Amino acid sequence: MNPNQPEKLSLETPNPVLARLEVLREHLPEIFSDGKIDLERLKTLLGDDLETSRERFGLSWAGKAEAVRAVQISSTGALRPKRDQSVDFDSTGNAIIEGDNLEVLKLLQRSYHNKIKMIYIDPPYNTGNDFVYPDNFRDGLRQYQLFSGQVSDDGSKLTTNGDHAGRIHSRWLSMMYPRLQLAKSLLKDDGVIFISIDDKEVQNLRAVMDEIFGEENLIANFIWKSRVSEDTRALTGVSTDHEYILCYSKMVGKVLKGTDLDFEKFSNPDNDLRGDWRSADLTGIASKDARPNLHYDLLDPKTEINYGCPPKGWRFSPETMKQKILEGRVLFPKNPEGRPRQKLFLNDIENQSKNLSSIINQYATSDGTKELEKLIGSGIFPFPKPSGLIKLLMSQACDEDDTVLDFFAGSGTLGHAVLEQNMLDGGNRKFILVQLPETTPNVSFPTISSVTRERVKRAAAKIRDSMNGSLNLESPPDLGFRAFTLEGSNFKIWDNENPDLEGQLLALVQNVVDGRTEEDILFELLLKSGLPLSSGITTLIVAEKRVYSVSEGTLLICLERPITSETLRGMIALKPAQVLCLDVAFEGDDALKTNMVLEMRDHEILFRTV
Repeated sequence: MNPNQPEKLSLETPNPVLARLEVLREHLPEIFSDGKIDLERLKTLLGDDLETSRERFGLSWAGKAEAVRAVQISSTGALRPKRDQSVDFDSTGNAIIEGDNLEVLKLLQRSYHNKIKMIYIDPPYNTGNDFVYPDNFRDGLRQYQLFSGQVSDDGSKLTTNGDHAGRIHSRWLSMMYPRLQLAKSLLKDDGVIFISIDDKEVQNLRAVMDEIFGEENLIANFIWKSRVSEDTRALTGVSTDHEYILCYSKMVGKVLKGTDLDFEKFSNPDNDLRGDWRSADLTGIASKDARPNLHYDLLDPKTEINYGCPPKGWRFSPETMKQKILEGRVLFPKNPEGRPRQKLFLNDIENQSKNLSSIINQYATSDGTKELEKLIGSGIFPFPKPSGLIKLLMSQACDEDDTVLDFFAGSGTLGHAVLEQNMLDGGNRKFILVQLPETTPNVSFPTISSVTRERVKRAAAKIRDSMNGSLNLESPPDLGFRAFTLEGSNFKIWDNENPDLEGQLLALVQNVVDGRTEEDILFELLLKSGLPLSSGITTLIVAEKRVYSVSEGTLLICLERPITSETLRGMIALKPAQVLCLDVAFEGDDALKTNMVLEMRDHEILFRTV
């Protein structure tokens, strides 16, 4: 790179392999030879810690190597804003993105790396023809454009797993693996991911998650009782009434919040000076062989009634039990056949919460169906998850200002849940939903992504109506979202496989794709500059040129041509962190470009062109 030229903004998403290589170069420079890793040197350094056996435990499937490489293939896509599909576009921090989630997850890497607190996904369960995704990892954006009708090609292929298809599990795993790998990098260090799944793929999903996140980071495999009534169609004689929700953390030691104690169970009927209390069990959990010191007869010192010893002994040793009796913490029943219990005082409980059960016995699928039907009608989307279930999971993993992501958004339950939860507790959580525009037979909602947007719109409208004029104008709740669609870059990209070199060179003289607006370009540039989709944007006039100020002046973008020294110096005076403009806007004035590089550098401003 010429130090006297502005840095070129990359229109491709980052390749994680390059980042890993940089880490290795920093910590193990001696393993590199001519820019490549010398495996023999690496083996020597690792010594006994190197596993060389061909036979080792792990999950493998046909197509895994290609699925791993899919993460490494850059995307040149862009997210085009759709104001007409949005709600409160200029003020909202939420986003709904229509597109293939593999490409979208790549596009989010710069702006949202280590920024998402919770991910919830409800992916296809692989029960038949239940998922449709572009299957060409080498050119994923092109395949998505074929699928979504942005370009026409009779050779468009889709990944569909019908019962007649071979390698059903392999195709599903190849679809999931790169998406989960990219999702992990978006999570905060203390972030968690929840994944709904059923018996068909739960064991394979568990193995993949153990490989990507580490089996030590499994928090729970929740069993969710999703069915209320018996499944009379069951051919096995067993009604499968449950699904699973796998929960993994990004780092070891992350725990969920648990649930609040039921304070209604605490009272003070005897006016004990130590405050409210409740009756609690005193019996133990160990056999006499395991804990002989906990097996003894317990006597009431006042009545001398002997209550004997329960089968698993007592919870405390004789010495501790004696002390609790002296302190009036043991409740003796009048009936000798009864069982003594202890007084558990609220003030003695350091952590006033209890563990969440691994069995979730509320919020059935039928609740989700009824909820969606009330909003947009019946028969629109099958088996939506209930918003109450998602709110329960959010209560375990999120704080009030966190960002949550669902890249298999379906009907938009996560967005609905975030809006409702924010209204309940005054929170400011933000959501990002991603959904493929898979077609539906419904005329009113021709794609699933149209269902996603409409559900969130109507959920927001319902909340507005329920507020009935009680809106706090100083801090109104965010009930909107910015809608985006995945498309190709707004800039013409050099194609190494195109033999028409002269034609490409002529096209790059005017490098903006026909039909794209400045707002289209603006959002591509801010995302590829590492700023979030929720960034605030204002318009300034600097030396008679229009300049966009992003995130309160963090990034200044000028798309006008030609660009002048007055405008560039005016932008410097505003003290941004980054400045972006079109390379063609200099119209061959290399002297101006060089001078601006030096001036920007003196002011510690990152100056880039595109």
